[in-house]
Parts: sequence; structure tokens; C-alpha cells
Amino acid sequence: MEIKAYAKINLSLDVLGEREDGYHLLKMVMQNIDLFDTLHLERIPKGIVLECNKKYVPTDGRNSVYKAIDLFKRTFSINEGLRINIIKNIPVAAGLAGGSADAAAILKAMRDIYKPEVNDEKLMALGVLIGADVPYCIKGGTCLCEGIGELITPLKAFSGYRLVLIKPSFGASTKDVYNLLDLDKIFRHPLTEDIIKYIEAGDIKALAQNMKNVLENVTFNMYPVLKGIKKQLVDNGALGAMMSGSGPTIFGLYDDDLKAEKSYNALKNKYKEVYITKTI
Repeated sequence: MEIKAYAKINLSLDVLGEREDGYHLLKMVMQNIDLFDTLHLERIPKGIVLECNKKYVPTDGRNSVYKAIDLFKRTFSINEGLRINIIKNIPVAAGLAGGSADAAAILKAMRDIYKPEVNDEKLMALGVLIGADVPYCIKGGTCLCEGIGELITPLKAFSGYRLVLIKPSFGASTKDVYNLLDLDKIFRHPLTEDIIKYIEAGDIKALAQNMKNVLENVTFNMYPVLKGIKKQLVDNGALGAMMSGSGPTIFGLYDDDLKAEKSYNALKNKYKEVYITKTI
């Protein structure tokens, strides 16, 4: 069995507060993109065996796929094992939810294989135990995500728009970024309701010009080079550019395929990981 796990970007990201347990309260518009990992599943008598084409990706209990399989097996009393080969295409520690996407894909696949009576909402409640982005990755598409990311409202689809992504040569720790975030120093919050209106109207220009991620200042202070990457995307034809998640990936949004291609060609030799893709 072969499944695809799709990356996400944020079209907006706001932090509204912090819970006593340390989790932050968020308000985000999330969007799937056509950049994906491929997972090959094989049923085996027992155990969990993970393999990956990237040697730096752990294949033990630290891996989100391993956690998802273990949690599903324990929850539904499944004794059979699985062997998973992960072909990683989504950059790691990039703000694109690669690990969460893989976990979500495996949870849905195991539901298909073992057919327990579990709907998406129950599966999402299971997924949030693995990571805050997993419930969204189960739902997918264009969504407003609130709470710690588990309260999800589907929005009008924002599919078919071109993107160029630049992932620098370093990763960003989500934990470190949130630890450095000072809620009292967020002076301008995203206009999330306006973002949703632009999506509903298909107004890509207004959307691109009003995208905002309150984590940018934190990650940009950690890695000043990111500000220059954002400017390069806009200088090369993007209607707007923004960091996804806690970073460090920066994406540019385009209203024209040719402009996106030109931007990709201009930047692909300047950075090791440059991608041209689209919203789905």
C-alpha cells in the first residue's frame, strides 16, 4: 500500500495566549500544498519497522509515524505489525508539518486497513496526542485552526495557486521559537477574518498583501538571513511572501505560472532547497 502525506503552509498565524500547560493558543489559516512524502506500508506479523531514505530522520520511537502506529495499535488492540518505508521529500524542521503529515497519513491508512468504527473527529482527537498539527493534516485542504490547532473549521478551497518555497540550510526548533515569543510584544495581529474573506472571494492579491505570521519576528531575529529571502521572493515577482509555521521556510505566492517559473529559476541556484508547487 502506498500513501501520500502532503505538506502545509500557513496563510496566517496568530498567537492569542498561553495555557498553563505551556501550549499556545493559536488562530491560523492552514493550506495543503502539492509537496508530499510517500509512505509504503507492508503488514507484518508483529512489531513496527521503519525505514527512511534520509539517514538523519530517526526510525525509532522519536519518529511521528512510529508514535502514530504505536498509539493506534494500543487504542484499538491491534497485534499485527507494520513495516513502513518513508520517502521524505518535505524538508525537516521547516515549518511545513512534514512529520505531522506523515503521522496523519498513517493514522488514516490504518483506519482503512483495520476498519475500526472511528470517524475523522475521533481520529483527530487521537492525532493531537502526537502533535498539534496532526488534526489539521488529517482534515487537510483550507482550514481555520484554533485552540492549540485541534479546533478545525473547513474553509472555501484555495487550490491551484502557484508557490515558490525556499528552505534555508538550517532548521528551526518550534519549541525554541515559542519559548522566545513574548506575547506582550505582538503589536500587530493578523486580520484573520479578512484573510478568510479574501479566500472566499478568490482575491489572491489582497490575501498575499495581508498575510501575517506573528512568529516571523522571533525566527527572523534568530536567523536574520530570512528577511533577505523574503525580500528576494517579492523582488522576483511574488505578490506576497511569508514564513510558514515557526520557520524557517519562506514561501512566495503568485497569480501567474510564468512569474512563478521565472522566480524559481532565478532562485534555485542560490539556495539548496527551492521548490515550485501549488496549493491543493
